[in-house]
Amino acid sequence: MTIEHDVRNLDLAPGGRLRIEWAERDMPVLRQIRERFEKERPLDGVRISACLHVTTETANLARTLQAGGADVVLTASNPLSTQDDVAASLVTHYEIPVYAIKGEDNDTYYDHLKAALDHKPHITMDDGADLVSELHKNRIELLPDVIGGTEETTTGVIRLRAMAKDGALKFPVIAVNDSMTKHLFDNRYGTGQSTIDGIIRATNILLAGRNVVVGGYGWCSRGIAMRAKGMGANVIVTEIDHLKALEAVMDGFRVMKMIDAAPLGDVFVTSTGDINVIDVHHFEAMKDGAIVANSGHFNVEINIPGLKALSREEPRLIRPFVEQYRLPDGRLINLLADGRLVNLAAAEGHPASVMDMSFANQALGSEYMLSMGKQLENQVYTIPEDVDQEIARLKLEAMGIEIDTLTAEQVQYLNQWQEGT
Repeated sequence: MTIEHDVRNLDLAPGGRLRIEWAERDMPVLRQIRERFEKERPLDGVRISACLHVTTETANLARTLQAGGADVVLTASNPLSTQDDVAASLVTHYEIPVYAIKGEDNDTYYDHLKAALDHKPHITMDDGADLVSELHKNRIELLPDVIGGTEETTTGVIRLRAMAKDGALKFPVIAVNDSMTKHLFDNRYGTGQSTIDGIIRATNILLAGRNVVVGGYGWCSRGIAMRAKGMGANVIVTEIDHLKALEAVMDGFRVMKMIDAAPLGDVFVTSTGDINVIDVHHFEAMKDGAIVANSGHFNVEINIPGLKALSREEPRLIRPFVEQYRLPDGRLINLLADGRLVNLAAAEGHPASVMDMSFANQALGSEYMLSMGKQLENQVYTIPEDVDQEIARLKLEAMGIEIDTLTAEQVQYLNQWQEGT
């Protein structure tokens, strides 16, 4: 049987399979869901088009959806995040069509999105909302068959909520990103560790003693700031939200405007979901040798066209994933991974143990959407709390951790108001 695909090289499949198996051992929640799915087949006959980072962890999600009976097609959600050996293994060993090549150009990226939509999905699964956006802009004839979707990232949820507000969203979507078992763990611990990992792999610098400027203080940026501090960096946070800025201060970080941090920083990392967080006037104020990276979904948080216009010559690729721009006065600015997600472009993304919970949300979210989608309005929803709690319970159980339960007396006390001081 020939599986439709567009991957770099199927000969890479054996190595990819070993890495998929390695990740699977650290994903016990998803494994338990897969075992249930194999018995119950809740997704039988459902076509799922998934636009996600093609990693070992995503491979185990795809296997879980397939075990539930789904007909799955996978495409990359970022041109630099694909692990080519994993893509090859999914095609070769698991017969899942994959359209993803690390380093693919923009035209190929959109050709792959089109291929995923040619699958005529009942459920979309997105990481950044590119699939949903393409569907609404250019493939509207497919909309009547779509039951709903799921969205993995903060950036994607921002886009989808904007669509819903404008009345443009034509089917319901579950914001997996807003689940407690996703953003409290994946965003904070996953992004925190994997972003630092990507920066170190790309540069091999010592963070201890350096000034690290973190753009934003949402859950992802919190994790980055926490991990950089843990490695001995002097962390500066920039924010536009008073409450988040105050929290960063209370957490022990210096908080200031980006323009004030620009001449101080040795390393800059953005993770906000917005555009031009680091802009031309910031580059103009940076010290010689500053390192600039992004861990937000799109490569718009750093004004790369502005940096190119500011520099006096073509950038030099001094290391893999490190482009060196020379400013008119001779100062060098080092841009990592073309401003794309440094944790996935220059490293392997989040560890499997944290993606275990995120992708459990995706699997259970698709099951929930199949059963409830036709009753929901065309809005963005959070996954039900009982599903979130079940994922947390399964994770603790897999870790061998037991917690207390309320006694009947305690339940009664919490549900009355008469008893006081």
